[in-house]
Amino acid sequence: MNERKTTAASGDTVSPAGEQRRNFFRTGGLFAAGLAAATALAPARSWAAMPSGSTAGDIGILNTALGLEYQAIAAYQVGAESGLLQKPVLDVAVKFQGQHKAHAQVLASTIEKLGGKPVMARAPADYGFPTDQLKSQADVLEFAAGLEKGAASAYLGAVPQFHDSDLAKAAASIMGDETMHWAILLNAMGKDPVPAAFIS
Repeated sequence: MNERKTTAASGDTVSPAGEQRRNFFRTGGLFAAGLAAATALAPARSWAAMPSGSTAGDIGILNTALGLEYQAIAAYQVGAESGLLQKPVLDVAVKFQGQHKAHAQVLASTIEKLGGKPVMARAPADYGFPTDQLKSQADVLEFAAGLEKGAASAYLGAVPQFHDSDLAKAAASIMGDETMHWAILLNAMGKDPVPAAFIS
């Protein structure tokens, strides 16, 4: 039976599944900051609204993805240099950063092969990371998890927009890696590593 209930604040009627989704997206402080940082740079909805239909459009999507990877590389550098990460966690963070660097290399190379010009990385300070709020290892992990969730969501929005199906396949492969990063970081914080059946 599909029961529904009325929310106290708005009077709107929502299903239990809708309420579960709503609760899932009520994220805390630094996680939300990381998610906002990732989606501000590469909002999945903007990609979904603009299917490329051409090589030039594909280059635009790839450059947005490349900017997202540069952001992740910078974020992990901030985390690594914070002095807040214990050795085993630092090793994982450095590994994840290396994988983001590999993504960036492939994306930049693909853009050049398609005749485009890859975007350049920004200085870490230009990303507006909430470094003043990073006071513990848990803070760093929470922020990184938000970035990885945002990256996975951004790639999810990009995959169906490519004109070239091989590029869509490559983006889906990167999305899988971002999702694994997110799950591992959630697990490291003692949270459910697979909090939902779908990502959005």
